[in-house]
Amino acid sequence: MKFAIITHVIHKKEHGSFYAYEPYVREMNLWLKNVSKIRIVAPFSKNKTTNIDERYRAKNIDFKQISSFNVLTFKNKITSLFKIPFIGFEIIKSCYWADHIHLRCPGNIGLLGCIVQIFFPLKKKTVKYAGNWDPNSLNQPLSYKIQKWIISNTFLTRNCKVLVYGNWKNQTKNIIPFFTASYTKEEINQVEPKHFSTKIKFIFVGAFSIGKQPGLSVKIIKELLKKGYNVQLDMYGNGVEYKKVEKYVFDNKINNNVFLHGNQSKEVVKLAYQKSHFLVFISKSEGWPKVIAEAMFWSCLPISTKVSCVPYMLKNGERGVLIKNNINEIVSNIELLINNEDIYQKKVISAKKWSQQFTLDKFSYEIKQFI
Repeated sequence: MKFAIITHVIHKKEHGSFYAYEPYVREMNLWLKNVSKIRIVAPFSKNKTTNIDERYRAKNIDFKQISSFNVLTFKNKITSLFKIPFIGFEIIKSCYWADHIHLRCPGNIGLLGCIVQIFFPLKKKTVKYAGNWDPNSLNQPLSYKIQKWIISNTFLTRNCKVLVYGNWKNQTKNIIPFFTASYTKEEINQVEPKHFSTKIKFIFVGAFSIGKQPGLSVKIIKELLKKGYNVQLDMYGNGVEYKKVEKYVFDNKINNNVFLHGNQSKEVVKLAYQKSHFLVFISKSEGWPKVIAEAMFWSCLPISTKVSCVPYMLKNGERGVLIKNNINEIVSNIELLINNEDIYQKKVISAKKWSQQFTLDKFSYEIKQFI
């Protein structure tokens, strides 16, 4: 089978192998086990690989480099007018070539792919929509709304399965509730119960972006310290807010309680989950936040906002803590659990049991059904 992947994810090459963002490649390696010929249409970078990059296991990859683009500024809008025809032409060629077209959405490249696939109604297709599918979600970019409209329209998008996070009402027949996974069945082991008798450990994992609000996680720790709690926050990730968070930690003299580790490997973060009591993840928008599922897998209780399918993942608070974007409410909820350890332990057990059903083994089996 000839399998074409159309994605906005930036790729790299090192020692003859292609690399990209680890969670994405980890998933794609499972898709590619089931195909014989592979073509990837994606942007390319000459930068060196990092701790958050992963290698494609497949060897027979035909890589077609395209430009990335955005329309955020007037200058970028003008340059995009010249880039889009060349990108579209490469996508069209790959769709002609493929037996199965696989689109990664949302994104600008995904939008072009959504438009092109309309003209290939007989080709088998899958779309992985990794963003927030919530029909009631506000303030989503116009391009995201257009992509959602095209791929959920069964007249425009034919012979296609659209994999989305969460189980939403009143969807078209091609919309399939799906999940993602990080660990195998063999990795499941017994994590010793975590008590509050010593230091209470919090963890933040993700991009240091405005949307992920890493600074708010630090302020939560500061408030808990003021109340006399023995707490620690370990932060994993990088981004535009990193220096700002670093400065806040230094200025408020909490560098003995908040530690910024930067981007780290999957194994390092896995061990950190196992040692932590709480994940603090106060994000403004999500698809299926893998860090929440990962934390639950290792008995680390998530504290998160009610975005996308998070209420479904946390069963409206039975498997974690759902809060609004309010620091006083967040601190109060944490105190409630610290002072009622039985409730905490029940939530942890429920969260772990739910998350550990979504293994890479199950994920691989489900993917095979779509190919």
